[in-house]
Amino acid sequence: MIKYSEFRKNIEIKPLQDDKNIQAYITHYLHNIDNEVSYYFEEPAIEYLKSYSIKLPPIRQGKLEFKWDIPFPSPKNYKFTFIDLFAGIGGIRIAYQKVGGKCVFSSEYNKYAKVTYEANFGEVPFGDITKIDENQIPEHDILLAGFPCQPFSLAGVSKKNSLGRNHGFLDETQGTLFFDIARIINEKKPKAFMLENVKNLVSHDNGRTFKIILTKLYELGYSVHYKVLDGKHFVPQHRERIIIVGFNKNIFNGEENFKFPKLPKTKHMIREILEENPDPKYTLSDKLWNYLKNYAAKHKALGNGFGYGMTNLSGISRTMSARYYKDGAEILIPQVGKNPRRLTPRECARLQGFPDVFIIDKVSNNQAYRQIGNSVVMPLIHAVAKQVLKVMESVKSE
Repeated sequence: MIKYSEFRKNIEIKPLQDDKNIQAYITHYLHNIDNEVSYYFEEPAIEYLKSYSIKLPPIRQGKLEFKWDIPFPSPKNYKFTFIDLFAGIGGIRIAYQKVGGKCVFSSEYNKYAKVTYEANFGEVPFGDITKIDENQIPEHDILLAGFPCQPFSLAGVSKKNSLGRNHGFLDETQGTLFFDIARIINEKKPKAFMLENVKNLVSHDNGRTFKIILTKLYELGYSVHYKVLDGKHFVPQHRERIIIVGFNKNIFNGEENFKFPKLPKTKHMIREILEENPDPKYTLSDKLWNYLKNYAAKHKALGNGFGYGMTNLSGISRTMSARYYKDGAEILIPQVGKNPRRLTPRECARLQGFPDVFIIDKVSNNQAYRQIGNSVVMPLIHAVAKQVLKVMESVKSE
């Protein structure tokens, strides 16, 4: 039996080069080789594998035998299936695998995020969701999507306004991606879905954007539950996100007893996630530190709140963003006798609730910061997943 790490090397799995989704087909096929889902990926996968037949292990009983030596393999005896759209680095996937779910399809546009995703799950996500035919997506129980938040975030709206560009549903490249979720839900009619976005989605355009989203989900035949939840109940970071959960009315009749999780009152502290001996390279240079202090002073004089965030080690941090790689300004760690430092990539991963077995070093530090800043507070999503599963299992027990 061959290990996946050896197998991937033999057949040259390189996510950065998967512009035509060939490696996505192969890895999805391998994950579903024992079930009917393999049908969706079989033809292109087998055609590609023919070129590597000499390097492949023997096929027994019509299947390849190998061991998944990856941090987060799919559960062997899964309870339900799901798809992972706008997958990022897989924070939502981990949460739903932990409650017994099996991912049968993933999609992510960013090629560097694909590298991290494949390293942790042994699966290369398909690319641009706008180019994927919904009929080519397998049947699934739950649709999961942390769809792009830039068109709706406070920072995203401010930036687009300054550039004279549209935002929300008028954003031609990202704002309309919700409708790709809608067309997939319309075609596949999953039992449930969970969507995640920034808190500002609720108030964007005086609430009109969110109203359009809810109306569309109702039209698709789903009862919808939504709530803004703060990650600070699970990690030492203030991070508010809107979670939208829906259940198919044809299955649950709008009578599902869904409740968002009761948030624990545990007090987390930033010192919990710090490494003991971080590399000195994470300490801010005199030039950068002086720039941040001058920038903060200038905006304070103007009556603005812009500036760096020196973190209380016994408290929680500000919200980490994808721009953290630029200067680390929103979360700075004080150091005795020297300039403050930014968090290391591993500390950032911990701040989002990722376990230390999660692989983050297959990309540059800058890319790791971007990916983690764009991800989710995994334990919070896990808490929601447990509540969704309760509803799913209530149908089975009836």
